[in-house]
Amino acid sequence: MKTPMTRRGAELLREELHRLKTIERPANSKAIGEARAHGDLSENAEYHAARERAGFIEGRISELESKLANAQVIDPKLVDADGRCVFGATVDVEDEDGEKSTWQIVGEDEADIKKGRISVVSPLARAMIGKEAGESVEVQAPGGVKRYEIIDVRYL
Repeated sequence: MKTPMTRRGAELLREELHRLKTIERPANSKAIGEARAHGDLSENAEYHAARERAGFIEGRISELESKLANAQVIDPKLVDADGRCVFGATVDVEDEDGEKSTWQIVGEDEADIKKGRISVVSPLARAMIGKEAGESVEVQAPGGVKRYEIIDVRYL
């Protein structure tokens, strides 16, 4: 199954993968070699820590390669959604208290509330998908149901 991802999200994953393969992995291999040179490996904390780090690095590389292989990269500018909320859209909303906010609907790996990016699987994003400016949505929040009016939908 393909996983939706913005172009920016895919680029961030590629950058992390490149960093792990070209900087982290070689540096950790060097650390393992240096720790091995200290002799008895059974009581060598540096060696065990470096081996554990190697396992983490290899696991993350594998995870990133898999995510990128299964990515369906979507450029919001090229989406023809007739003003509806879709993956990649940037949506201006106003809650029942008159508080306005702007959210971009992105893939799970790209979500960052502080930067205004919410996951496509979040309750708010799921409620907005398919709606257009002028429509209202209700979202089950921890404190009860919240209502939002969609003010504008853009594809940036």
